[in-house]
Amino acid sequence: MARSLNSDSGELALVMAGCWPDPEDGAGSGELRELVRLAKSGDLEAFEQVIILHQRRVFLTALGMLGRVEDAQDAAQEVFFRLYRHLRGFDESRGFAAWLYRVTVNVCRDIARSRGKHDLPSLEALGGLEEAATGAPDPSDQAASTQEKYIVQQALKRLPEKERAAVVLRDLEGLSTREVARILGSSQATVRSQVSAARLKIRKFTERFLRGRP
Repeated sequence: MARSLNSDSGELALVMAGCWPDPEDGAGSGELRELVRLAKSGDLEAFEQVIILHQRRVFLTALGMLGRVEDAQDAAQEVFFRLYRHLRGFDESRGFAAWLYRVTVNVCRDIARSRGKHDLPSLEALGGLEEAATGAPDPSDQAASTQEKYIVQQALKRLPEKERAAVVLRDLEGLSTREVARILGSSQATVRSQVSAARLKIRKFTERFLRGRP
């Protein structure tokens, strides 16, 4: 049985990170800026490299927000389609990652609104994602970890859209409150309130789940 998750202390972020590990960047900020500049000028090879550097993070962020592998895959495809269409208009003085997050959040919102609520991936699907990402773990550790991730996924599903977006970007992606506020177009105080509320709801859901009353 999974142990209780202490979301206030940041343990939630660790569990979420285990479910959706950060990608290896593969390029320094200067190299990324150069790739973006070349992609804006029409260099398809540079654009492909930009996708390679960000596709995992975009997919995992979408999975955190949408809860279904199929929806996250569709979201990632749409994100990079929009990136291709609008990259020429990107202001290079702005942060590329923040801009891409904003696009990802908007795409996820569009998909959620158009498709309504769905069931989350099965335990087997989540376990398969982890194995593909990190290699086969110890079976007993995998069982506990998979259940924790399943609980978090179930809790995320029940959050209001704005709280889900805020906590995914803050705890899953590790962005600062200021960065999340910029991406979501809200104040830092609002983001702090949304993240705090989301963490509390996730903790309460976890406690009910472990008592057998999800």
